[in-house]
Amino acid sequence: MNRIDNKFQELKKKDEKALITFITAGDPDLDNTVRLVLAMEKSGSDIIELGIPYSDPIADGEVIQASSQRSLSLGSNIQNIMDTVKKIRLSSQVPLLYLVYYNCIFKYGIEKFLSQCSEVGIDGLIIPDLPLEERGEISNNALEHNIHLIPMVAPTSKERIGAIIESGRGFVYCVSVNGVTGVRNDINTDLKEYMETVKTFSDIPVALGFGISDASMVKKYKEHCDGVIVGSALVKLIAENKGKEVEIAAKFVKKLKEAAY
Repeated sequence: MNRIDNKFQELKKKDEKALITFITAGDPDLDNTVRLVLAMEKSGSDIIELGIPYSDPIADGEVIQASSQRSLSLGSNIQNIMDTVKKIRLSSQVPLLYLVYYNCIFKYGIEKFLSQCSEVGIDGLIIPDLPLEERGEISNNALEHNIHLIPMVAPTSKERIGAIIESGRGFVYCVSVNGVTGVRNDINTDLKEYMETVKTFSDIPVALGFGISDASMVKKYKEHCDGVIVGSALVKLIAENKGKEVEIAAKFVKKLKEAAY
């Protein structure tokens, strides 16, 4: 069993939805990344995604792109982010995922990357630019290290959904809209039909992300899924509240979790 599986089982027994939050590792800096993770867990985050900053993040909107640039400018890299996860694990067993682009893994070395993920305590990987046809090597190696490769589907995936999630583990990351990440006021996708379609292909939990920006949206859309993912809105708050980012993020996460009950 993996921490992600344990968390979803625990929440199911309590009839709760998972709150999955995203921050960019190294924004505003790596020390504050540790503080943010610990504060978010205490405030209600059930699973936390750490974005490994990348210069050309194709799935990310301008808010997360800007956070990646800030992190890179301060010298964040895979090795010191791994060291940061080690520090987090001294105080927390919250399920942790990396959102990482394939080129970062390839350049670092696939086996080296996965081995270190296992050593420091990473539970899952989300790789937005890894095509279904090319994920075999990473999928097999991740399995050996008990790291879940989280499949991503979108409303346009349609006839490919079954193939995309066939070997997926942990949960299915359901992109709510066509396009990139970002803060939105509403989601126009027919989520009921979309989620029902995804669930016909797999019995692992489904989580909805891209555009869920506040507690009201969590409350509105939670009935369609097993978990909600909030990223850009949180990253934006962190950027706008320098010096108070940990306190502000914790209060925001608390409101999100209250809406997820």
